[in-house]
Amino acid sequence: MVTDLAIDVHDLSKSFGARKVIDGLTLQVPKGEICGFLGGNGSGKTTTIRLLCGLLKPDGGGGTCLGFDVIREAVQIRQQIGYMTQRFSFYGDLTVAENLEFVARLYQMPQRDRAVRDVMQRMELADRATQLTSQLSGGWKQRLALAACVLHAPQLLLLDEPTSGVDAKARREFWDMITTMAAGGMTVLVSTHYMDEAERCRRIVYLSGGRLIVQGTADEVVRQTRLITFEATGPDIDRVAVALRREPGVESVAVFGRALHVAGMERAALERVIERYRGGLSWHEVEPRLDDAFIHLLREQGSGG
Repeated sequence: MVTDLAIDVHDLSKSFGARKVIDGLTLQVPKGEICGFLGGNGSGKTTTIRLLCGLLKPDGGGGTCLGFDVIREAVQIRQQIGYMTQRFSFYGDLTVAENLEFVARLYQMPQRDRAVRDVMQRMELADRATQLTSQLSGGWKQRLALAACVLHAPQLLLLDEPTSGVDAKARREFWDMITTMAAGGMTVLVSTHYMDEAERCRRIVYLSGGRLIVQGTADEVVRQTRLITFEATGPDIDRVAVALRREPGVESVAVFGRALHVAGMERAALERVIERYRGGLSWHEVEPRLDDAFIHLLREQGSGG
């Protein structure tokens, strides 16, 4: 069956003992899309990724990944995807090239030497081919892991918090590579806690308690929260921020440089608070940021809302 969906699953459920980790999850990801997977710790992101690539079998529900059944054709799925886990898992006592050669053998790739040379060139690893993996910085380990994921030319990349623990420059370079590959037709599902990364995704999916809570573009997700946000500039905003966090009707307070953001759901309550803290500060209403929406969703789901 020909489909424009790389991922098309419905009503997935998964429990470990008495704990239900995935609860009726339905997800569709079109081919060629970068889809961001957001949610708090324990929301089910990693388990969902493992269900999609056939490393775990769902207790209920089903569907397809790259046109293959997630239950009956898990082996075929794993041959067509690249999965980058949270934990770096390559051999530190092998060189960069040797690790990639090992991966090429696992996939029984023809012309392995050429494939390894090509991927090292694309990922700018050629100059480090003979360097021991244990000697690489976090950013270069990340490049090696991505190179191993795309060595066999997969149709789908599943990335589980791939940039955790690396510096801003390495994160930017990593995402430039991901965007380039997506432009070439590769589908990417990436879990992240970084809002600047989520904003680079075409679509965002937010999970909580193993359920899909909200999805859409970054702007759509922000609008669906119906948050109201005011910004203040002026002196002593750090002290004001501390005081505002104790005020009724204020859901979140964050300082961005010389600006203070205050968010909540009730306009009248926010306006009453702002009136009490107007002295010396310049206030105006602004569009909520994605991180405002993310904090709101975390708070709402954590309180059972």
